[in-house]
Order: sequence, then structure tokens, then C-alpha cells
Amino acid sequence: MKISSLIITLVAAIAVAVLAQEGTIEDVKHGAKKAGETVKNGLETAGKKTKEAAETVGEKTKETAETVGRKTKQTAETVGEKTKETARTVHRKSKKALKKAKPEASERQSTNQTPNTPAPTDR
Repeated sequence: MKISSLIITLVAAIAVAVLAQEGTIEDVKHGAKKAGETVKNGLETAGKKTKEAAETVGEKTKETAETVGRKTKQTAETVGEKTKETARTVHRKSKKALKKAKPEASERQSTNQTPNTPAPTDR
């Protein structure tokens, strides 16, 4: 009976150990499954955040490009207007100076005239 008791005790201990190991394996499987789900959820969240950030950057880039285009157009128009005004001013001043120079030139010609024929004493 001692041997029978010993064998029964040994079989019971082995059965308990096997059942305990199966429970541990199930716990490990369950933990791994939860960890996998957590990682999956984290990756999905990161993907959503990255997509949102990319959309925001795209929108801001578009807005910035539109602003730069608008400012560049305004600057070009302003420069064009200033250039046109400067050209008009230069033209007006040139005409004014030309008109002023014509009478002065004709006055100099009339006062500084020397005869082209030699004097009778010069011969």
C-alpha cells in the first residue's frame, strides 16, 4: 500500500504540475494576445495621428503658398506702378529740360555769331 500511495501521490503531483503548466501557458497566451492588441491599437493611433499631422502640414503649406503668391503679385504690381511713375517723371523732366535748353541754345547762337567773311583789312 505504501508503494500504491506513493504512486498515487506522485501521479497526483504530476497531474497538478501539468495542470499548473497548462494554466501558465494559457496565461502566457492570453498575455501575449493582449500585448499584441495593445501594440496594434498603438500603431493604429500613431497612423491616425501621422495622417492628421500630414493633412495639417499640407493645409498650412497650401495656405503659405497662396499667401506668398498673393504677396509676390502685390509686390510686382507695386514695383510696376513705381517703375511706371518713375518713367513718367523722367520723361516729364527730360521734356522740360529739353524745352529749357532749346531757347538757351538759340540765344547763344545769336549772341556769339562771328562773320564768316574775312575783314577787308585781313586780306
